[in-house]
Amino acid sequence: MTDQNRIEFLLAESFKDEKFSQDEKHSLYSLLASLQKQDEMMSFARNKAFDLFRIHHNEYPENFVYGTNWLERVVKTIDSVRCELAPHRSTAYFSPGKSCVGQITNSIAAARKSIEVCVFTISDDRISEALLQAHKADIDVRIVSDNDKSNDLGSDIHYLAKQGVPVKLDRSSYHMHHKFALFDRRFLINGSFNWTRSASTSNEENITVLYDKHLIDTFLNTFESLWNECKSI
Repeated sequence: MTDQNRIEFLLAESFKDEKFSQDEKHSLYSLLASLQKQDEMMSFARNKAFDLFRIHHNEYPENFVYGTNWLERVVKTIDSVRCELAPHRSTAYFSPGKSCVGQITNSIAAARKSIEVCVFTISDDRISEALLQAHKADIDVRIVSDNDKSNDLGSDIHYLAKQGVPVKLDRSSYHMHHKFALFDRRFLINGSFNWTRSASTSNEENITVLYDKHLIDTFLNTFESLWNECKSI
């Protein structure tokens, strides 16, 4: 079966039961993301979806609303693949201000599969709540943090662990002083910015968002090494 046949079959099958389910959305997304000549295949999928809609509307004009809803969801799925796979530029954010914490919480909310966090401390409730919501949404969230800072007043580390988020702390008498996180292993946030309120309101801090695969792999290897060395709460 050719790539075009696979796309056509998936769209036709999804149209039969008069709904575009989450499973069908995931299947279309995964298929398009895995194909070669992605721009060409996404254009084909979009055109095929409009063809199915036109045929259906001509035969069953009374079901126009259903057809429109189906088409809208398919097109949004195709556009999300196109946006996800588009090249990104590395970006820097600075505090005081909301840009650093905003980028971190937005990245957490946008994650689809995994979040690996390796930070000195977490005491900003906005970030903690975003991580907890990601965990509840079945995103694979893992956190490595510093054992001494976890006992500070206002630290959310033990709270997150009690909510079921996998958390590990270093065993060293020295500090686990990293401040980085990986999102879907697609991009990396790194910088001086501590995940605290004062880092947003008072300190001169920064984060950099990076899409370089070599850097992502390097940081991921460091995370996995620390994860294996550290102790679960």
